[in-house]
Order: sequence, then structure tokens, then C-alpha cells
Amino acid sequence: MTRTPDARVSAVPRRLRLLLALLGAVVVAVMVFVAAGLKETTNTVVTYRTSDQVAMVGLGLVLAAGILFLGRSRVDADADGVRVRNVVVRHELPWQAVRAVRFERKSPWASLLLENDDEISLLAVQAVDKEHAVRAVESLRALHAAARAKDPVPPPLLYDD
Repeated sequence: MTRTPDARVSAVPRRLRLLLALLGAVVVAVMVFVAAGLKETTNTVVTYRTSDQVAMVGLGLVLAAGILFLGRSRVDADADGVRVRNVVVRHELPWQAVRAVRFERKSPWASLLLENDDEISLLAVQAVDKEHAVRAVESLRALHAAARAKDPVPPPLLYDD
């Protein structure tokens, strides 16, 4: 049975995003609880006001946004190439620059092996996502194979046996 590649492949780290969302919600809840505990009082060292309570909630929201930022990894691919967005770094590569789509058995995420022997981690395709990750890697490999099938065949080497 021949598998035809999907026209587009997109992958995001599902379980990581869920975990980060829960962690962000816990951080906001803790900061709201702390802010509610700051009564408008004056002690010998510091004076707490309503602005301090608002600042604590704001700090919790900023921390939660930073936590959610860690889950923004994404991989998008089509017949032309692959676009990888890890936490901060973005890569846009044509399939001719990619030698292989790798997903080692003990690796936490997939990677792209490039023609120049560099390797780019695909943080969006994580082993903990199980079947979702396997489908993403299979689709990426099918797109890679379809794109590389159009490459010209190199001439044989002079001493090729």
C-alpha cells in the first residue's frame, strides 16, 4: 500500500502545553491568594496598600505568561519545506536541505538531520505525545520522501562498484 503524504503537516506539543497551562493557572491562583492575604496594614517595616495587591496579581499574570511562552514550539511543513519554531529560534528549510527526519527510541523529541550534518530539534514533536508524535513524524517523512523523489540522480562515481 502506497501512502500519499498529506498536503500540510502541523504539530504542537500537546501534553507540554496542557502542563504549562495548569502550572500557569496555579501560579496565578497562588499570587491571587497571596494578594488577598496582604491586608492594607502598616507594620514597623513596610506599608501594604491596594496597589501592592494589584501588583502581586500582575506579577502572577506575567509569570504565567512566561510559563506559557515555553510551550510555543511548532512545526509546519508542506511540499515546499519545513518551518520549525522552537521556544525562541525559528528555522525555515527547503526539503533539499534535510537529509532525514529522525525520532530515536530514547529521544524526548524528533529532529531534522540536515545535509551539512547539523541537527535541528523539533521540540513540538515530543515522545510524551505518543501517537500524535508518531503520526507527525510519519507525515514529515512522507513529505520529505515525496520532495526528495524529484531530486536528480547523481552520476555514478568513477570507482563505484
